[in-house]
Amino acid sequence: MAQAYMTETGSGGHGPDRRGSRFRRLFDGWGGDRGIWRRGLVLAAIAILLALVMLTHAQIPNRIGNLGSLTETFLPWAGLLIPVLLVLALVRKSVTALIAVLLPAVVWLNVFGGLLTDKTGSGGDLTVATHNVNADNPDPSGTARDVAASGADVLALEELTASAVPVYERALASTYKYHSVQGTVGLWSKYPLSGTRPVDIKLGWTRAMRATVTAPAGQVAVYVAHLPSVRVKMEAGFTARQRDKSADALGEAIADEPLKQVVLLGDLNGTMNDRALNAVTAQMRSTQGAAGSGFGFSWPASFPMARIDQIMVKGIEPVTSWTLPETGSDHLPVAARVSMDATAS
Repeated sequence: MAQAYMTETGSGGHGPDRRGSRFRRLFDGWGGDRGIWRRGLVLAAIAILLALVMLTHAQIPNRIGNLGSLTETFLPWAGLLIPVLLVLALVRKSVTALIAVLLPAVVWLNVFGGLLTDKTGSGGDLTVATHNVNADNPDPSGTARDVAASGADVLALEELTASAVPVYERALASTYKYHSVQGTVGLWSKYPLSGTRPVDIKLGWTRAMRATVTAPAGQVAVYVAHLPSVRVKMEAGFTARQRDKSADALGEAIADEPLKQVVLLGDLNGTMNDRALNAVTAQMRSTQGAAGSGFGFSWPASFPMARIDQIMVKGIEPVTSWTLPETGSDHLPVAARVSMDATAS
């Protein structure tokens, strides 16, 4: 009688056990290897340098190509280097490098860890939104409908062209009874507007405005601004001198505002980390930082890498903040809901 023999093949070299063995092999041979402390010194130095950049970014000078502002604009992305360094330290079998990688990890979490938590709340009595609609937007009417669908009580639009303004006015007329366009920025509101005027941000033409919105919970001063663009040039670095000058002028205007409750909506062409915006950011709170979830990157729309479209408040409590879906613009719209103080008007 023939006898059958069964051979246990297991997983054939595939599956979780196989993958687990590969991971374990990264630690094979560590015991008794004195070189684990001597190897990886270059990796350790890179990790320490990365930590120092994140810790001392405010000390990086702007005199050469605005290098400090450029670093601060994309500072959150420095965290991507940490897992790369970690893997290299494991492959190199270097305890020194592994310990060093802890430094930038701790610094990054200290600086940006709070943004990873969900701080959104409920309630509030005023919803605001802002959107750089892009002067070359191929579908301004559709963009207007999209942002109006957000439910915003107050909507700011930037980069308006003379030919597109009537399109936005028609598309938003049924949702917003009140509106004002000043230069290339505009404000649409479900509540009455007063005290509407352009704001001089030292450009020679109008890219900022101010209005009083009389909402059910009281009056709030709403500023809309589109600060000058910045450019990264090989011969000049991060060119932002005009943007910085306009930011200072905008900060002065907000500081002189007589109303206690203030909202700033707009494309500031800079992040909250950028020191060049200190004239504004030092006196206002970001709704995304205070009541958002995640970084809320808004530009470029196809692959957002930075939040340069801002909603900031003073004398008002942010409740929730979020990014809206992509429209025909190269920016994403952003929105927030805030809680006003009826006794502050």
